[in-house]
Amino acid sequence: MINADTHQADATGASSLKFGTSGLRGLVTELNGVPAYAYTRAFAEMLKEDGAAAGMNRTVLVGRDLRGSSPSIARLCCAALDDAELAPEDCGPLPTPALAYQAMRCGVPAVMVTGSHIPEDRNGLKFYRTEGEIDKQDETRILALHARLNVRGMPDSGQGFQGVTPGKDPIAAYKARYLEYFGAWSLSGLTIGVYQHSSVARDLLVEVLEALGARTVPLGRATSFIPVDTEALREEDELLMQQWAGEQALDAIVSTDGDADRPLIADGTGAFLRGDLVGAITARYLGADALVTPVTSNSALEESGLFRRVIRTKVGSPYVIEGMSEAKRSGAQVVVGFEANGGVLLGSDVERDGRCLTALPTRDAMLPILCVLSEMAVRAQPLADIAADLSFKVAMSNRLKNVASERAGFLLSRLQQDIAFRRDLFAPLGGVAGLDARDGLRITANNGEVVHFRASGNAPELRVYVEASSSSRAESLLNWGLSVAAHQIGS
Repeated sequence: MINADTHQADATGASSLKFGTSGLRGLVTELNGVPAYAYTRAFAEMLKEDGAAAGMNRTVLVGRDLRGSSPSIARLCCAALDDAELAPEDCGPLPTPALAYQAMRCGVPAVMVTGSHIPEDRNGLKFYRTEGEIDKQDETRILALHARLNVRGMPDSGQGFQGVTPGKDPIAAYKARYLEYFGAWSLSGLTIGVYQHSSVARDLLVEVLEALGARTVPLGRATSFIPVDTEALREEDELLMQQWAGEQALDAIVSTDGDADRPLIADGTGAFLRGDLVGAITARYLGADALVTPVTSNSALEESGLFRRVIRTKVGSPYVIEGMSEAKRSGAQVVVGFEANGGVLLGSDVERDGRCLTALPTRDAMLPILCVLSEMAVRAQPLADIAADLSFKVAMSNRLKNVASERAGFLLSRLQQDIAFRRDLFAPLGGVAGLDARDGLRITANNGEVVHFRASGNAPELRVYVEASSSSRAESLLNWGLSVAAHQIGS
């Protein structure tokens, strides 16, 4: 047996492992071992309690991203599922939405090993029921089962366990989903740069775009993992896109984060489009009558008048999924959810020219990339012009790293409760017009500008989001917000 004590963060049992905005995440040193095995066992027990894995089909799909730690963690997940008398199928490296799509098509659960966009010293697990991503109530049940099981070790063979190879190719099914809906040659005439880095979809993205008629230019393929965060893009990534756009005639540059559930899209000049703008273009292309998006998305969504209903949620795909269910219960026909990071969730089937795109209520990068590029092809307009048509406010975001949760909580509490402090702090912006404490604290100033402070649910970071009327003003406001936060938390 392997002893669990060697995988604890410290002698007190404190651990970085926790459920955040999408799945369980934490340090690799605290996940890769008994913890990965134990949490997967807890997930398996929940499935068995609910009868979702009963009968002849006891299959559970297991996939992973391209992090160095992901193969060994995936083997631990397979071992745990096997010990729970389920039948793990090892799907290998593939996009998270491809795994989720295959699981829903086959009516089986799934586990994805990925840390998404966070640094390589961290990793995580995403759990899927037969109907899609688990919700917050499921997370609570998994934690309770994890505590009840109190797994202290596992078979010595656990590290080397391999699930069987799936009988059906999940990547082929995911690819066919989009080729059939968008149609051959739908992107004909476009030249698209594909920033490959360490995205698990780096080859698939090239294949799909070329199959739809685009000419692709692969760029920036990496030999080690790069934590591309589409919500807080690294300066070096922005410079790379501008460089590539200057060197070649490209209509757009596209990419994804590590597990391909968030898109990264830049126009022909290399200018990055924020995820909520990408989401809005996608929703318009699909004819959505209801949008579901977190409070961090641009406030221009309501002002645009393009969508019959906009539902705001806390940050995190489980909350967006809950909001999409609410929209469908209220009678919405085409429901699209998205986050400010660009990940799009399709809450209902969409029909177009006799072709049907089935619902996929999990974050997906491929759908928004193809919708945005198709919009360019249909309108015969540069992406920069299409983006300008939506009249979004200029929004920017960044983060302070290595911020302990208690320090972030101190800042948020003081901003919300200390009226005098808040009044004096925002006096240069004309004072405070409104507060939204749904997730962190979003402050709308009397001059119409927005500053939003929020602790990350996935890493020890404090995120700052701003909206203003111009790029220069947004940049200045963001620097001010980061400076205020750094001063208050003492970093």
